[in-house]
Amino acid sequence: MQWAAISVAAARTCASGARSIAPPRRCDMRVVKVSRRDFVKPIGTFVHVGTDGIVTIYVAKSEMGQGVRTALPMIVADEMDADWKKVRIRQADLDKKYGRQGTGGSGSIRTMWSPMRQAGATARTMLVSAAATKWGVDAKDCAVAKGVVTHGSKEATFGELAAAASRLEVPKDVALKDPSKFTIIGKKADRLDNRDLMQGKGTYGIDVRVPGMLYGAVLRSPVFGGKVVSFDDSKAKAIPGVKAVVKIDPHGAEAPWAGVGVVADSTWAAFKGRDALIVKWDEGDAKSETTASLMDQMRDLVTKEGKRVRNEGDVDAALASAAKKIEATYELPYLAHATMEPMNATASVTADGIEIWGPTQFPDWWGGAAGGAVGFTKPEQAKVHVTLLGGGFGRRAFPDVAVEAAILSKAVGKPVKVQWTRADDMQHDFYRPANVQRVVAALDNDGKVTAWHHRLAAAAINTYMGRGEPHESEMFDDEQLPLNVPNVRAEFASAKSYVPRGWWRSVENSSNAFVVQSFIDELAHAAGKDPIEFQLSLIPTGKKIERKGGSAPYPYESDRLRRVIELVREKSNWGKSLPSGRARGFAAWHSFLTYVAEVAEVSVNKDGTPRVHRIVAAIDCGTAVNPDGVAAQVEGAVVYGLSAALAEAITIKNGAVEQSNFHDFPLLTIDQMPVVEVHIVPSTALPTGTGEPGLPPTAPAVANAIFALTGKRLRKLPFGTLSS
Repeated sequence: MQWAAISVAAARTCASGARSIAPPRRCDMRVVKVSRRDFVKPIGTFVHVGTDGIVTIYVAKSEMGQGVRTALPMIVADEMDADWKKVRIRQADLDKKYGRQGTGGSGSIRTMWSPMRQAGATARTMLVSAAATKWGVDAKDCAVAKGVVTHGSKEATFGELAAAASRLEVPKDVALKDPSKFTIIGKKADRLDNRDLMQGKGTYGIDVRVPGMLYGAVLRSPVFGGKVVSFDDSKAKAIPGVKAVVKIDPHGAEAPWAGVGVVADSTWAAFKGRDALIVKWDEGDAKSETTASLMDQMRDLVTKEGKRVRNEGDVDAALASAAKKIEATYELPYLAHATMEPMNATASVTADGIEIWGPTQFPDWWGGAAGGAVGFTKPEQAKVHVTLLGGGFGRRAFPDVAVEAAILSKAVGKPVKVQWTRADDMQHDFYRPANVQRVVAALDNDGKVTAWHHRLAAAAINTYMGRGEPHESEMFDDEQLPLNVPNVRAEFASAKSYVPRGWWRSVENSSNAFVVQSFIDELAHAAGKDPIEFQLSLIPTGKKIERKGGSAPYPYESDRLRRVIELVREKSNWGKSLPSGRARGFAAWHSFLTYVAEVAEVSVNKDGTPRVHRIVAAIDCGTAVNPDGVAAQVEGAVVYGLSAALAEAITIKNGAVEQSNFHDFPLLTIDQMPVVEVHIVPSTALPTGTGEPGLPPTAPAVANAIFALTGKRLRKLPFGTLSS
């Protein structure tokens, strides 16, 4: 019996409640043989226990290198008291029974902590109940450890109890473990899929093969918002292997690309056919946009009053009476996500619905958008199979490539895999917004900050997406500005840009932390004070800010931010001497409900480029489910943040992106990689995000270190060479 058939059966027979665990699998899309005798009804939605004792956990979040397919099973397995060596994983397809399957906002562990604990505890309760019934004893007198239930001299493995447990009614209320009893959570664990990934057995979207599949490539308007006026496909159709040429219209902000698609019997033939197309474009109004025109627009906006989103005290009076007034303007460019696996998706459209295979962060969005583009509006008409993601960073939330695959599949009546090139990806992204920020602050005679006036101008994500207020996707939270300042004003101005914008790793925090933390360092030096001591003076002790909605359990606590600052000061040897030609810089930031502080140790190369030797980071993310995974996430965030700080920028000329590959949008290379030390604050608090919070402090820590070394302030990203 094929495992694919088993997963279908599981979906049809599971009850709501606990979550699933799976038999060993070679990879997401390949067939694994499983004996019928090993298959029993799943224990709830997420957990399956085979008669061989293998515990299979269904993971309903996307794996893009962050280790979620290990961390979530750890939570379930701990509550189950399962044998970790017998835990396997299965990637869940799109299904409403799993709840919200989107992966973003550093929210997987935070949002799944309680459901996965509940899942494990439910499975454990049912297995113990099955054993107690079998032995005629009270369930509360039974013990469980490493997948074995015992009562006195009696014992039974999970596998021996699985069939009986699966026939029980799923309990509504179960007891969760006291955190002091955790045996798996909080311990370093190797990733469950490491071996498959190292052996090339993991299936990414680019690896998908479907019987009868054809291949698609799309020539998109190079100018944002451009439209197809006409096209000549005669030369394209003459390419051997080309089957069809299809016009593609934009489908809203989520799939904005107009173009012409070529369908062929190989990727190469599709690319060659695309190269042979002759298209006449209507380039529209966007052709007038350049990076220079956008930056000039935003520089002008920050000299004028914008929309006040925060106004406390009397900023004008405090600035007028200041002993010293400090002001600075910061500029940040558009940035591409540059996922290592270029965008791709495979779609099969039939009369009954659409089936999609691909590396998506939001399978429900992909299913809805791609289905809608070909006439299917009901959720049940879209099936989405989530593969491994070769990087996501927010880019793979957007369904544009799935929409293209769906349109081409419908046109030819066969499954079609659309594959983008690196240039496609670089020039048709949803970019991190460019912005300009101007900050003015007042210092009194004692060096205390008495006023903070902040203006931010940006081409906002919300403006592009047509949702919410523009400032809501760009501005900082209250606690991200110094809380011990009595007079604060923050203003926002929305810049006009035709460039598509989207969520880039850490979203607005990547920009705002650079500005706020760089400026605080400027104030510290202006006041003649140590930067860390000065920062601590701006953070009150014992301050708590309550939150609403889903964030209500996670109030901002100033003492936790102070703790990571003090920890990184200790671990980085702050204040102690360094070899000649080196200096340290510091920054701290609270984002995604997590507290991070970093110290960078830098020098300057002979060619004037910064060299980062060491980053020391301290993080408080509540309960660290897998400390090794937390450290890896911070390390990855540092890499991403350093790439952006040192060299990356997307520039626009005549309404189109100038960059096309890594030669002109360079990522951090292994020889540039600093030593990264991650120190995790021990905690039993609810877990919070770790995928993004390590990024925001990186650029300002490096910039502040460069100032300490050279006396030069870097207020524009990327840094480039210090002489430029």
